Amino acid sequence: MPDLIHDFIFDSARRTPGAEALVHGGQRLDYAALAGTVGRAAGALLSTGIQRGERVAVYLDKRVENVAAMFGAALAGAVFVPVNPLLKAEQVAYILADCNVRVLVTSAERLAQLDAVLAGCPELHTVLVAGAAPAAGLPAAAGTAAVRAWDEAQAQPDPATLAQRRAIDADMAAILYTSGSTGKPKGVVLSHRNMVAGACSVASYLELTPQDRVLSVLPLSFDYGLSQLSTAFLTGATVVLINYLFPRDIVKAVQQERITGLAAVPPLWIQLAALSWPDDCSLRYLTNSGGAMPRATVDALRTVLPAAQLFLMYGLTEAFRSTYLPPSELARRPDSMGRAIPNAQVMVVRPDGTPCAPGEPGELVHRGALVSLGYWNDPVKTAERFRPAPGHNPALPLAEMAVWSGDTVRMDEEGYLYFIGRSDDMIKVSGYRVSPTEVEEAVHASGLVLEAAAFGVAHPALGQAIVLLAVPREGVTAGDVLKECQRRLPAWMVPAHVALHQDQFPRNPNGKIDRKLLRQPYSTMFSSDQ
Repeated sequence: MPDLIHDFIFDSARRTPGAEALVHGGQRLDYAALAGTVGRAAGALLSTGIQRGERVAVYLDKRVENVAAMFGAALAGAVFVPVNPLLKAEQVAYILADCNVRVLVTSAERLAQLDAVLAGCPELHTVLVAGAAPAAGLPAAAGTAAVRAWDEAQAQPDPATLAQRRAIDADMAAILYTSGSTGKPKGVVLSHRNMVAGACSVASYLELTPQDRVLSVLPLSFDYGLSQLSTAFLTGATVVLINYLFPRDIVKAVQQERITGLAAVPPLWIQLAALSWPDDCSLRYLTNSGGAMPRATVDALRTVLPAAQLFLMYGLTEAFRSTYLPPSELARRPDSMGRAIPNAQVMVVRPDGTPCAPGEPGELVHRGALVSLGYWNDPVKTAERFRPAPGHNPALPLAEMAVWSGDTVRMDEEGYLYFIGRSDDMIKVSGYRVSPTEVEEAVHASGLVLEAAAFGVAHPALGQAIVLLAVPREGVTAGDVLKECQRRLPAWMVPAHVALHQDQFPRNPNGKIDRKLLRQPYSTMFSSDQ
C-alpha cells in the first residue's frame, strides 16, 4: 500500500502508464503524463523556495493545474490548502493568513479580486498564476508577494532534493477549512496516513477498479470532493473534472465520458433525480454524503437509474468518512447512515463515555487511522472535539485520540446507525457546514444592523436553510441586508429568508440571545405543507 498521497499517481503510472488518468475539457492526460505534470508542479513550487511543511494554497476552479498543484505540493514536502473557488476575497485572505500560507496558486482573474486583501497576508511570498495572463501582463507583486507565471515556473525537480524532502506518513499533507459552530472556519489538518487510509477504505467498499470513470462535480476543497481524486488515483481509475452550470450538464457529461461513478450532495441529487437519464446509462454506483438523502429522492434515483448501486454515507472532515450503508440494505433501512467504514470504529456513547444501549441516543465518536491531527493553531477547539477514545486502557500511558462529533445518533441491535441531530448550532446547507456566527459577523460588518441572529431550519431540498433575523438601523430594509449578505458571503451562506425586528432580541437567563425562542416561529416555514 502506498505511504503518501502523491504515491497514488506515481504507482499507477508505473503499473499502467498509458491508462487515462485525468480529463478536463479537451485535455486528456494518461498516468505517465499526469505523473510528469505533478513532478513539474513540484519543481515549480521548489523554485519558490518553499520549505518542508510550509503551506501552499490553491485557489482555482477544477482544472489540471489545480490537481497538479495539490499533489505537486505533497511531492515537494509541503502542505496543500485547497480553497473553495466560491469564497469571497475576505474569506480567502482569512485562510491564507490563518495557516501562514507561503505560496498561492491562482488565476489572473482571481488574483485581481484578491488585490485589496493580500496586504493582510504578510507571510505570503509568492503567487503563481495559472492560465492566460491579462493583456497588460502580470503585476510584479501582490501585497508583499512576488508574482510569477505558473507555466514559466514549471521545472523538472532535482531527485536528490525530492528525496531529502520526502515526507513520512505521519507528516501533514493537507489543511481543509470547515466552518465551526462559532467564529471563523477551522483548518482541519490531515496527515498522509489519514488520506491514504481514507482512500483505501472508501475504494474497497465502492469496489473501484481501473475501469471506473469518476465524474468530479464537487469542490476539491470539500473532503468529499477531494476523495474522488484520491480513491480514483489509488486504483488507477479515470477522473473527469467538470465545472457545471446546470444539472443537465452532468447528465450530458456522464453520457459523453461513459462515467461509472458519481458523487453528490442531497440538493444536487434532488435535481438529478428529476431529469431524464438514458436507458443504457453507464453509471455503476452513486454516493451521497453531506446530509440525509430524502426518501423520495432515493426512490426516484432507484427508478431513473435502476442499474446503479446507491451508497448512503456519513462523514466528518475531522475523520474524512465514518459510515456507509451498503446498497443491499437500502430497501430495508433507507433512513440509516449505515455502519462503520473499513478500518474505523464508530461508537455511540453517553456524556461520560460509556456505551449507549441499542436504540439509546448518544454522541457519535469515531476512532482509527482516519482521525485527523486536529485544528490548525487552535488548541482550545482541538481539545473540545479531539479527546481520548472511550474505553481507553489505563495500562497504555498515551491515550488514543478520537473525534467526538457533536452529532446525536442511535444504533440498533445490528450496529446500524441513525442520525438524530446536532448538539451545537451548526447549519448544514447543501452539504456545507455553515457557522451562524460567521453569517452574523458579515451582517454586523455591513453597519446596517444593531443585532443579528442566524439559524438553520429544515428545508426539503437544501437539508437546512438559513434564516437571518436582524434589528436594523434606521431606514434599513430587509432587502438592504440581503444585498449585503450576497456581496459579502458565498452563495451557500446567503440567508434564504431575512426578517427584521424593531425591538431588542429576547435574552435567556445568561443574557445571551434566546435563539431557541427566535427559531420557533420559523421552524416549519419551508415545509411542504406550509
